[in-house]
Amino acid sequence: MRLIIEKDPKHVAIWTSQYIAKLINRHFENNPEKPFVLGLPTGSTPLETYTELIKLNKKGAVSFKNVITFNMDEYVGLPEEHPESYHTFMWGNFFNHIDIKSENVNILDGNAPDLLKECRDYEDKIKAVGGIDLFLCGVGSNGHIAFNEPFSNLASRTRLKTLIHQTRIDNSRFFGGKLENVPRNALTVGVQTITDARHLLVLAVGENKAMAVKMGVEGAYSHMCPISVIQAHPKAMMVCDRKAVQELSARTVDYFHDIEDRIRKEIW
Repeated sequence: MRLIIEKDPKHVAIWTSQYIAKLINRHFENNPEKPFVLGLPTGSTPLETYTELIKLNKKGAVSFKNVITFNMDEYVGLPEEHPESYHTFMWGNFFNHIDIKSENVNILDGNAPDLLKECRDYEDKIKAVGGIDLFLCGVGSNGHIAFNEPFSNLASRTRLKTLIHQTRIDNSRFFGGKLENVPRNALTVGVQTITDARHLLVLAVGENKAMAVKMGVEGAYSHMCPISVIQAHPKAMMVCDRKAVQELSARTVDYFHDIEDRIRKEIW
C-alpha cells in the first residue's frame, strides 16, 4: 500500500487527476484497442479531482473516448433527474464536460423493476469488459466505502443495502437538512467488487476523515472497517491531505514520506 500525503484538498485533486491520466495513457500505449475501465464515486471528496480531470481532458492531456465507467452506487426510488441522484451528480459534475461516450457510462438503476437482477446484471457487465482497471473511492468517517457500512461482508458483491440511520443523517445535508427526504435504501457495489479492481485509489480529505484513515492504515483488517481492505490489495494507495492523517502516528507518517521521497527520486 502507498500513502500519499498532500498539503490540502486542491493538491490531493491535482496529484490524483494526474495519476489517473497517466494510468489511462499508459494503458493505451500498451493496449490501444482495449478500453480502460474506471470505477467512480460520488460525494464531495472527488469533486475537485473531477474538475482537474476535466481540465486535463480540455488540454488534450487525456481522453475518455475509449474509457468505460462504472459508478459505485445509486439511491433506490429517487428519479434519475432528481438533483440529488447520482446520475445527476455524475453527468452534471463530470461526464457532460469530457469526451466520454454516453454508451460507455454505467450507473446502477435505482428504479429498476427488479433491483436484485439489476445488481446481478451490473456484476455481469463488469466481467464482460474484463474487470475494472482502476477504482477511485472515497471513504466515510466511519470507514465505509460506497454504501458498504461497518460490518459489511468483505466478500460482498453489488447488492441492495438498507442505509443506516447515521448515514441518512450525514446525507440529509444534501436534501435540505430533512432526514425524511433521504432514501432508506441504495444499490451499491460490494467490497469484493471494489477490491477486484487491478488498481485501487482511495481519497480522504479533512479532519473528519482522520479516524477512518487511522483505522484503514494502522488498524486491523476487519469488516468493522471496510476501508481496511486496502491493506491486502496488491496495488492500493490512499491519497490524503494533512488534516486527514493527523491521527496517524508520527512513525507511520515518516515511513510513508520516506517511501514516497525514494519513489520520486527514482522517477526523476
